[in-house]
Amino acid sequence: MRAIAKLNNYARYSWLVLAWNVVVILWGVFLRASKSGDGCGQHWLTCHGEIIPSAPELKTVIEFSHRITSFIAFVAVLILLIWTFRKFASRAQIRKTAVVSFIFIITEALVGAGLVLTGNTAETLTASRPFWMAGHLLNTYILLAFLTLTARLASGGKPLSFRVSPKYLVAIIVGVAAIFLVGMTGSIAALAHMLFPAGNLAEGITQDFSSTSHVLLRLRLLHPITAILTSVFLIFLVGWLAKESGDNGRVKRWSNVLSLLVLAQIAFGSATLLMLAPIVMQLGHLLLADAIWISYVLSAASFLSGPNE
Repeated sequence: MRAIAKLNNYARYSWLVLAWNVVVILWGVFLRASKSGDGCGQHWLTCHGEIIPSAPELKTVIEFSHRITSFIAFVAVLILLIWTFRKFASRAQIRKTAVVSFIFIITEALVGAGLVLTGNTAETLTASRPFWMAGHLLNTYILLAFLTLTARLASGGKPLSFRVSPKYLVAIIVGVAAIFLVGMTGSIAALAHMLFPAGNLAEGITQDFSSTSHVLLRLRLLHPITAILTSVFLIFLVGWLAKESGDNGRVKRWSNVLSLLVLAQIAFGSATLLMLAPIVMQLGHLLLADAIWISYVLSAASFLSGPNE
């Protein structure tokens, strides 16, 4: 709390925008898990053809509230962009991260609109829905990454420099790809669980291995496999980067944070599986996933900023 208190208003606002977007993402998970994605029908920007829905059902309230929170996130990022351009010089790196953040808040809205307009919501399953969800996940992660970089630069972090040995860049990129892969397999697993719920763990395992099961169920096993492999890789990767960074305290600090989060996620993910993924556990699972991603971005950015960052 003391560190936050020392930040200027712009820096505090940039972190607040990042936090609000995480809240919006979690509400989106609740929207999907509660099967409320069709609460406004196949209408966007309106809800059942109305600007404000009249006599709404519960799922309509959930869907409409998600649109409101998403709109607030859009306005918040727009204000961040304008404030950044007024505060920093034309060649400042923070201007670029703010612009990319704004681009991806727009595409985030467009992907959400696409899901609604194509009917890929609630319990509807089309051949394209897994791809929509994977695209939504990737867009969300990129948005969070650039909001994180903007907040970091706003708080006094040094600009990124890519003038490092190629082995470091390759390792960092592989880490990004691994996290993306885990996220995409997670979105498939979540969709499969929602559409084909199991009464108990044994039934769920049987579904995963049955040749008659839907392909989404048979792909569900990819998530725990990729998650475990990626967890081990990330712990070794950030530990190696911390060692190679010399006296860069921030790399070491974020390396430790990420390692602890990864271990917590393994335990939490296991509990989520054993409990057949109730909504509250899904929310906690995704919150940890977002925290891991943000920590990884901060760790990599600190490494790429040089030894005195």
